Amino acid sequence: MTIRTILVDDESLAIQGLQLRLQAHEDVEIIETCNNGREAIRAIKTHKPDLVFLDIQMPGFDGFSVVQGLMEVEPPLVIFCTAYSDHAIRAFEAQAVDYLMKPVDEGRLADALDRVRQRLNEKRQVQEVEKLREVLAEVAPQAMSDFVTDDDSPASNRFEKLINIKDRGQIFRVDVDSIERIDAAGDYMCIYTADNSLILRETMKDLEKRLDPRNFQRVHRSTIVNLSQVRQVKPHTNGECFLVLESGAQVKVSRSYRDVVARFVH
Repeated sequence: MTIRTILVDDESLAIQGLQLRLQAHEDVEIIETCNNGREAIRAIKTHKPDLVFLDIQMPGFDGFSVVQGLMEVEPPLVIFCTAYSDHAIRAFEAQAVDYLMKPVDEGRLADALDRVRQRLNEKRQVQEVEKLREVLAEVAPQAMSDFVTDDDSPASNRFEKLINIKDRGQIFRVDVDSIERIDAAGDYMCIYTADNSLILRETMKDLEKRLDPRNFQRVHRSTIVNLSQVRQVKPHTNGECFLVLESGAQVKVSRSYRDVVARFVH
């Protein structure tokens, strides 16, 4: 698997230094270098790279403007490279793979590229599954009912493993499996883990798309529960019930979501 890569920086020495460090990674192919944001947007739309190393402070279009300029196309993975530490929160909000400080440390670079490889592999596996579905639907529609993906299938990899949450001026990288429950309050989500509670600005509808439905189910209009955290089901009145979670917290299940409870009592 070759990682087709574009480097963007207004300093030629910074590009040369990154090129030198990337020589140690044989699967990284540098297909273009750009000296400013406008060049970067044109090059990315033309070459459709897998990965972009992107400086933040550049004349004209800065790094975040480049990301915004790619909204109408499928964006590449982005690793921000900068001499300034105060843009880290914004970078992770832009779904960056990593945020590297100049001069780039070789160990941090290697870790960032490992994450890139994982994301690209997951993406390509999902694409292969979708292609297979399309072929089956066309040539053997009757076989579609037998096409079932299990927990280890590529399709399961399209869901988030880690969620970046900006809370109280910090970025928390939360392991999805550690989440116990999620409560909604308008456009804000309260994420509960065993030892913490964090506020995420996102709608429940959008957050649900990022979570594997085999593990996370809505049990109330404003509550999502990690099913692996459920330890007891306590019947209540009017067809409702409570789920007792690993931490001892109790979550009410409304009647309209009682089918979720069925998997625990059969």
